[in-house]
Amino acid sequence: MMRKTTWKKALNIFVCGMLGATILIAGCGDSKTSAAVAEKPAAKQEQQLSPARNTPIVQAAKRVGPSVVGIATKAIKREVVPDLADLFPGFPFSNLPGFGGGRRVQERVVEGVGSGVIYDAKKGYIATNNHVVAGAKEITVYLTDGRNVKGKVLGTDPATDLAVVKIDAKNLPEAPMGDSDTIQVGEPAIAIGNPLGMELRGSVTVGIVSALNRQITVGDNKYTLIQTDAAINPGNSGGALVNADGELMGINSAKYAGNGVEGIGFAIPINTAKPILQTLVEKGFVARPYLGISIIDSEALAKSSNGNKDNVGIDLHGGVYINNMYRECPAYKAGVRPGDIIIKINGKKVTTSKEVSQMVKDSKVGDSMVLTLRRGDAEIERTVVLEAIPDELNK
Repeated sequence: MMRKTTWKKALNIFVCGMLGATILIAGCGDSKTSAAVAEKPAAKQEQQLSPARNTPIVQAAKRVGPSVVGIATKAIKREVVPDLADLFPGFPFSNLPGFGGGRRVQERVVEGVGSGVIYDAKKGYIATNNHVVAGAKEITVYLTDGRNVKGKVLGTDPATDLAVVKIDAKNLPEAPMGDSDTIQVGEPAIAIGNPLGMELRGSVTVGIVSALNRQITVGDNKYTLIQTDAAINPGNSGGALVNADGELMGINSAKYAGNGVEGIGFAIPINTAKPILQTLVEKGFVARPYLGISIIDSEALAKSSNGNKDNVGIDLHGGVYINNMYRECPAYKAGVRPGDIIIKINGKKVTTSKEVSQMVKDSKVGDSMVLTLRRGDAEIERTVVLEAIPDELNK
């Protein structure tokens, strides 16, 4: 039997070692919210405001708010249900009626709610976070005028946590794009989104830009983000970070959460997002460079040989061992072979597989990497021209 999961359970939480806090990256709001919820503007909102009340924040919210949408998703999650015999070893469950024994796979529907920003009204393109739509089988977009429209994912990029959703609808609002390279620390920052779900849709929170170019690592991905103290909560993911001129400066993505931690949220700079969004529309994914090798470092090697690398007869010379590779990959074309040990890349010593992976991630398709290798007793160099990961490996 499939059941719903509330936002508290569907929340994606990633542990970060900094100050004992966690990074919440969540596109999940209140999954019980009715699809019929729609805000009705109060009649008096259109009255002429005094200059003291009609602040830049009010104007910015009016300018960008209509383009911020709600994104509701449904995904199928498959879980392996343990066999009762595993929980109660020795009990003869197989002899009981109705107990066939063996593990089984259980499916359930997981619902989530996040935010998005319409950045191309004519084509119906919406920018959001990858983690908001990842794995979604069904997407519904809630517009601020009360319409509910089916959405389709055009492309996703986990490396930048960006995604593009397309809807077919007319008379759409559009968020004016800003230039995030001009952002100044201390200037007003306005976050617009749907914290905790559709019941609080279109919420506006205000703070300042706390810092720029924050390097945040979640899992295997490293992000360079805008830091703000404007309140960002689960469900705000994919929403707009706006300046006082009413321009879109970033896509809200994450926050720190933990005891004693307040007001530390993050957004993807819009100048970072623009080319990624364009590529996602055109190709559905972003071409990433690859070497085409499988590597293992001393720590992993020690584990695989029960703590004694001599058991497998490999001396890493402080480097990283190449244990496998794709045929016709960039490394193979350059003369690199399985069994080689990478000692340096572009003259920089490497000792872990993570260092090698990060150097590839920081490169671009077409860049050259000089690998200093240990092959037997000899030290050699090979220059590898990085290529895009083939389509079959992107899927």
